[in-house]
This record gives sequence, C-alpha cells and structure tokens, in this order.
Amino acid sequence: MKLGLFGMPLHPPHRPMSETYEENFDKVVYADELGFDEVWIGEHMSCTTEPISSPLMFMASLLRHTKRVKFGTGVIALPNHHPAVVAAEVAQFDHMSRGRLMFGIGPGGLASDMELFDVLDNNYRTERMMESIDTILHLWSHDPPYHVDGKHWKLSLTSNVVPELGVGYMAKPYQRPHPPIMMTAMSPFSDSVKTAAIRGYGPMSANFCPEYVVASHWKKYVEGCEAAGRQPTGEDWRVARNVVIAASDQEARDRVMDPNGSNYYYFDYLWKVLKSVNYTAVMKPDPKAADDSVTVEQLIDSMVIYGSPNTVAEKLLAFRERTGPFHGLLMAMMDGQGANLERERESMRRLATEVMPVIRKAVPSPAR
Repeated sequence: MKLGLFGMPLHPPHRPMSETYEENFDKVVYADELGFDEVWIGEHMSCTTEPISSPLMFMASLLRHTKRVKFGTGVIALPNHHPAVVAAEVAQFDHMSRGRLMFGIGPGGLASDMELFDVLDNNYRTERMMESIDTILHLWSHDPPYHVDGKHWKLSLTSNVVPELGVGYMAKPYQRPHPPIMMTAMSPFSDSVKTAAIRGYGPMSANFCPEYVVASHWKKYVEGCEAAGRQPTGEDWRVARNVVIAASDQEARDRVMDPNGSNYYYFDYLWKVLKSVNYTAVMKPDPKAADDSVTVEQLIDSMVIYGSPNTVAEKLLAFRERTGPFHGLLMAMMDGQGANLERERESMRRLATEVMPVIRKAVPSPAR
C-alpha cells in the first residue's frame, strides 16, 4: 500500500502566508525523508485559509529538495483554467520532475472559487471539466495543426506553425502517453468515481468524508470498472484520512479533541464552510441528522483515525475492511501552529515507521 500526504492545505487566516508556505515545504521534505511515496497539494484561488493557488508552482520548489516522493495536483480545478495553459504547464512540470507527477483533476470544491470563475452550476462545471481533460489529452497526443471546436473552449493553431523551429507545437509530457490521472470525490455515491474508473483514472476519496461515503465510493468504483470490463482491484484508489498517533490511546484522544488542536480547528472550519453553502451532506456521519445536532467532536470521532500505533493499525485495517480495498492511504496535513507541528511530525513518523509495516504485511499487493 502506498503512503502519501494530502494538503489542501488549511491554516488559520491570521497566519502569514510566507510562514505557512515554509511550514508546508518542510513537511513535504520530512515526508520524503520518512519514505512517504507521494504528496498531493490542492488549489484554491480565493481563500487565505487555504492559501496555495498554484500547486505546480509550490511543488516545483520542492523538486531539488526531495529524492523519491512523487507529486500530485490535488486537484487542478479544470473549469477555472484554459485547457491549453493546463496542458503546457503540466507537461513542463512532468519534464522538470522527470516523471514524478500525478495529474489530479476535479471540478473544484470551494464555493468562492466557483463564484469567482462563474461556474456555480454543478452540471455546467462538470461539463467544462470533462471537455477540458478531453482537450488536454488531444493536445498531448497530436501534433499541429490543432483545431478543437468545443462548447466551452475553441482552440485553433493552424497558421503559425514552423516545424523545423518547433513553433506551434504543444509540449508532450515526459511520461507517455501522459502522467497518471486522478479524480477526487467527496459526495456520497459520487459519479466522479464511476467516471474515473470507466476512463482508467484513479479515484481519490476526500479525508472529510465519513465512512459510509467512502464505502459508497467503492460501490461506484466497482460500477465503473465493470462498465469498462476490468477487474475492480482498488489498486488505483486512494483514500485520505486525518491520522493522529501518540504513545497511548488517551494521549492521542486528548490531542485530537483539544480545542486548540489543528484537527479541531480543521473540522470546525470545514463544517462552518459547508453549512454556509448548504452542503453538509458531505460530512455528516448520519445523513438524516439535523445540522444543528452535529458537533465538532462527533465529526472528529467519525472521520479521524487516532490512537497508539497498534490501535491506529487496527483501526485502519478495520476501516479498509468495511469500506473497500483501497491501496493508497493519504494522511491529511494539518496546521502546525504552537504544539501542533511537533504532534503532526510525530504522527507522520509513527505512521511511516510503525503503522505502515503492519498494514503492508496485512494487505497484499494486487496481482498484476
């Protein structure tokens, strides 16, 4: 099983962005030193609490400071970008990293970004995303002349082409035919998972989804694989979780329930954001529960895996047994203010060195 980090990332808005960028940079370097396999970084344009607007730019700064970890965009919100720009920039990063890139795509999940780019309608946003990825793949698989007569984007590059000078040619990625493509999912029974499976992309379940939502993603994954005529092994399915590990179960619980702790802040913030846009179904452990009855403590208990190393290993294996056979675990990155940074580093260290050997021994690699 692969081990990764997933960072929105999320920090209190009063913290200087230069400080949080440096903090996240150091976490990725530390993850690489610990043997993490991959790091996923999100994209948000209009939220100082989630301050990375260009995951490619941030991850490019880490290429010469890491040795083995692969980088994933988690995600590039395709409806908000011209597909030719995305195609060019992703191809560039793939070459700069010598193939250490995974291309995570999605419609975007931040309402203020949707308003900013005038893509608030869900069907419209999804339509733009799918047209965008089809256009990107076309640009990567063809030489000029280019002519794409899409509904949302019309591309033409036919006159200003000079083959002997390379003028008019879109760069193709380092990985052929292209980097692995992933699609994120957070809604119950998300059709994004089915679409990803049909197309041969890897699905990724968000860390702020309760267990029943993650299990519903497996059902949609199976549907998609069956429609595509391939075996649903779960090899390319990643699931993100908040993980807190300490020397004892009680110490871990004290940390995760600490009102000044980063996990408490994380779930309090997300719950308020989702309530403001009437999208609480994503997070509620009981979809029938009234919003006013849900507490931060309930959210934490339902979505954070915490305890001693032995307890966390047991919880992760039981969680996987109940939800489906994912083969990628992504630990969500938290804010590191005050005591939280060293607590998170301890969780990272214990997860990589004490928990994952148990998980990998219990979970065989899929047959190829």
